[in-house]
Amino acid sequence: MILAAQPRDASAITALRNAVADHMAERFGPGQWSARTTRAEVLRQMRASQILVAWESENIVGTVRLATVNPRAMASAGFTPVQSALFLLGLAVAPDYQRMGIGRRLIEAAQDQARQRRADALWLDTVEGQAGAGPFYLRCGFRRVATAGQGNVPVVYYEWLVD
Repeated sequence: MILAAQPRDASAITALRNAVADHMAERFGPGQWSARTTRAEVLRQMRASQILVAWESENIVGTVRLATVNPRAMASAGFTPVQSALFLLGLAVAPDYQRMGIGRRLIEAAQDQARQRRADALWLDTVEGQAGAGPFYLRCGFRRVATAGQGNVPVVYYEWLVD
């Protein structure tokens, strides 16, 4: 089940994101994918954007965030010009629940939110290479629109246009 996160979920979301960051650091070494978060940061994000969470029994096993404002230096030059876009951020699935369709269901829920909110597109970025999720986003209907250098790991931009 995928629902909008509530403030009472902040500690579980923090633990999930940090478990995913640690897992990524073990697999790929340190990098932007291994940044940890705090409960205070999750609560701040809840006030500034919408966080969706995937539940399995009584546990949060996945999360994704939708923002209406570009939260970082995501270059928008390669994106299709639209009236309204949502930024898809922080997709994370608990390591023990990966490859079970939870990430895809979170993306589908984000796409449903884009339709409901009358957005024209979902925009996101991910790192290039093994630590990135580019092939996953392509399978979910996104298209690659641009690449930019960021340190020694290129960043790739993807978009999904609402039908």
